[in-house]
Amino acid sequence: MKKINCFWFRRDLRLGDNAGLYHALKAGLPVLPVFIFDKNILDDLEDKADARVTFIHQQISRLNEELKAFGCSILVKYGRPTEVWAEIAQAYQLKSVFTNHDFEPYALQRDAAVQSLLEAAGTSFHSYKDHVIFEKNEVLKDDGKPYTVFTPYSRKWQAKLDTRRSHFTTETGDRVEISYSLKPYPTLKYAPNFLNINTLLIPSLEEMGFTVSNLTFPSTSVAQGIIRNYDQTRDFPALDGTSRLGLHFRFGTISIREKARKAQQLNATFLNELIWRDFYAMILSHFPHVVGKPFRPEYDNIRWRNDEQEFQAWCEGKTGYPLVDAGMRELNATGYMHNRVRMVVASFLTKHLLIDWRWGEAYFAKKLLDYDLASNNGGWQWAAGCGTDAAPYFRIFNPESQLQKFDKEMKYVKKWVPELGKTAYPAPIVEHKMARDRCLAAYKMALLRD
Repeated sequence: MKKINCFWFRRDLRLGDNAGLYHALKAGLPVLPVFIFDKNILDDLEDKADARVTFIHQQISRLNEELKAFGCSILVKYGRPTEVWAEIAQAYQLKSVFTNHDFEPYALQRDAAVQSLLEAAGTSFHSYKDHVIFEKNEVLKDDGKPYTVFTPYSRKWQAKLDTRRSHFTTETGDRVEISYSLKPYPTLKYAPNFLNINTLLIPSLEEMGFTVSNLTFPSTSVAQGIIRNYDQTRDFPALDGTSRLGLHFRFGTISIREKARKAQQLNATFLNELIWRDFYAMILSHFPHVVGKPFRPEYDNIRWRNDEQEFQAWCEGKTGYPLVDAGMRELNATGYMHNRVRMVVASFLTKHLLIDWRWGEAYFAKKLLDYDLASNNGGWQWAAGCGTDAAPYFRIFNPESQLQKFDKEMKYVKKWVPELGKTAYPAPIVEHKMARDRCLAAYKMALLRD
């Protein structure tokens, strides 16, 4: 049996401009692509029609079709990664396994266990940066410590991006100068090194205990006008003014380097959003306690009210605040919520209702198509005032003034709250001024106790 290398797909579901896949193919031996539907993750999902599982299954099927052009197929398994890799190591003569970094706590444990297992069997394990532009230790303060405030981080990030320049030839034959860090990996140049193998069967969703979701997924292509005008339109939920690319960034169906190059050319505000992704990924890497704990420990002293009926009203979009309710209904119906509205609903839950931010974080984790641990955690801690670079605790969004400012004509809220203005629509669950005063008192008391 001839030796081969494997490439392990995870949150990088594409062939082009894929760092780990590029290195695998360039290493010379035939490459067998592998994907594992991880039971450790899937078994914890309550919703067996989880749209993200449907999306991943669709993307794996697409990858399999693309690989046919190179006489290859993807080996897809459903199981626990260490057990699956033990099986693969028995079935094939593996020299090396290549993959891309994943910085989430579970992923780090998983990869360490798989690496240990493989190396004990004489197989080397290689992992590469692909999901972010700059990772954990690439953008640090001058004293070598991690940033905890976004603005100076973003300045250092931009400076690093501009430090080294490179050239590459576009698909149209143009030779352009770009940042070295945004240079694409010419993966398909080495496509002949894919292992020649008959088409392999992909386990069905039903075999894994799931059913097909009926949600629709956003496209990977975004009109240039949306990016070009992003800074002017992104805050207005009734407009088609955001990219909707979060799902594709999460699962790597698009290249972050490609979108950063476009952002550099078209809109600095959109590029800034990509820097936020890197920032929160860096925070998670350096401060893993943020999973389950506030970044600032003193905020663990807050006495949350955690009223379960009020939380249910928030989840269902029945708080009596139209912008909050529209956002929650959009999330429940589509798996998406507009970025501006995410801030409003998170502030409302944590500050108007004094419900623990972890409750909201978990609900978003269950519902969002573009759920990303680092960004979701960072956003919720920002809203609650307990995170890095957080909104100060005394900054409390007024949902009514936010509605007047960003959806004055009520187009967004009327779409999602059609009973607005009728007796069927509930009265406000809490009065704004009272809730604001109650929140300030609770936060002050918590910080004094520290």
